[in-house]
Amino acid sequence: MPTVLVVEDERDIRELLRRYLERAGFFVFTTPSGAEALTLLTAADLVILDLGLPDIDGTDILREIHALGTLPVIVLTARSTTEDRIHGLELGADDYVTKPFSPAEVVLRVQAVLHRYSGPPADVGPVTYGDQRLRIDESSHQAWLDGIMLDLTPTEWGLLAAVATAPGRVYSRYELVNRVRGYEYVGYERTIDSHIKNLRRKLGVTGADVVQTVLGVGYRLGLTQDRS
Repeated sequence: MPTVLVVEDERDIRELLRRYLERAGFFVFTTPSGAEALTLLTAADLVILDLGLPDIDGTDILREIHALGTLPVIVLTARSTTEDRIHGLELGADDYVTKPFSPAEVVLRVQAVLHRYSGPPADVGPVTYGDQRLRIDESSHQAWLDGIMLDLTPTEWGLLAAVATAPGRVYSRYELVNRVRGYEYVGYERTIDSHIKNLRRKLGVTGADVVQTVLGVGYRLGLTQDRS
């Protein structure tokens, strides 16, 4: 049973999310405190994080979580501008939900993020691209570029795996939303650019050549798949 940590200072919201998540089969911890949340991270499979906490700003907690590794985070906040959303994603959030929200939709997003993060491994071995420059292992959700393992968030991994499915094929933002999120989310398309930016940063100086932009259309993998 996956464990979800809900970090939210409004009691009614905490209890509402607890009820919906437990009904969906999750084990749930809740806390109104950012400081306490930091002590509970190792017990969680996913964190739902309010940014407007009374003791610690949620963006500072998001940085701490991102520094620890690949623990998925869904931000839940009243900060609803496009700039706020992009900033949260740049800090490592895997999804961004603004208040007011539908608790049923939050459950759906939790399921989608966890599926991307720890879904069933594909029954294939590693695949290489660009004369073995890029190596992708679907079974372990790991990727290497020039022999260096990439530290990717679940969303970044999903984007890389998606464009690598058919090297050279251009994927629209709408397609990537559905491939990575697992469901249609109106309004998310613009934030794909933020995740691509983060992915390219981790790919290093050749990031823009590995994941290429096709203006007005979308993105594609700039490397060809090696013959087996």
